Amino acid sequence: MRIRLSKISVLHYCKLVFRSFLFLAVLVTYILDRTEILTHRAIIPAVTWVFFVFEMLLRFFPSKLESMGCQKQFARNYEPIGEDIRPVNQSWKRTALVAAVWLALNGIIGALYLFGVYDRGILILVALLFSVCDIICILFFCPFQTWFMKNRCCATCRIYNWDFAMMFTPLVFIPSAYTYSLLGCALALLLRWEITYRLHPERFSTATNRCLDCANCQEKLCSHKKQLQGFLKKYKERFFPSRGGKKK
Repeated sequence: MRIRLSKISVLHYCKLVFRSFLFLAVLVTYILDRTEILTHRAIIPAVTWVFFVFEMLLRFFPSKLESMGCQKQFARNYEPIGEDIRPVNQSWKRTALVAAVWLALNGIIGALYLFGVYDRGILILVALLFSVCDIICILFFCPFQTWFMKNRCCATCRIYNWDFAMMFTPLVFIPSAYTYSLLGCALALLLRWEITYRLHPERFSTATNRCLDCANCQEKLCSHKKQLQGFLKKYKERFFPSRGGKKK
């Protein structure tokens, strides 16, 4: 059965296309003339900066253009289930593990840069690749959800608003007005998210916030992952059938 795309799904597909285009544009530019992506006067860095700053600024305010995954922090998206029910949130150990793994990965990326294995252009490409993978995580497959956090869907994700801080982590090694302003905005988003989580954990829990119920979901972002899993299952059954049956 086909599921009609929600507005949020369409917006995420548009983001995926545009971010992929930015990555490919920077990759081609880097191959042809890498200096063009490292100067303040270049067009591509300016377009990239404007695009991501606009996206991040939207996150600071309630918006119908964003997923419930990041919008659950706002009071208007909190509908209490009961007065005496305590929130049940995801384990801080899982959250800390994600942070440790991500910092270790970017530590390796940064170390290779500091040892001269590659230049600043590669760090920019890595950050843009992370931005593409961010949308892939939302629409198709999320390793953080599957292997670490074990959350039901994006709407219940404990670290949803970590995305910009995570994708721009490689830029910490590039001192620039472009990079540090992106990092500063991303860290401000992360800080606000964590403060709100500490002050209002009930907004982030399915046990206390009715808005996070599947029955109230208008986005259906998880349907894309389910469709992909169904396709892979059919492909596996078709081309790699089980060897059950009668023995000769």
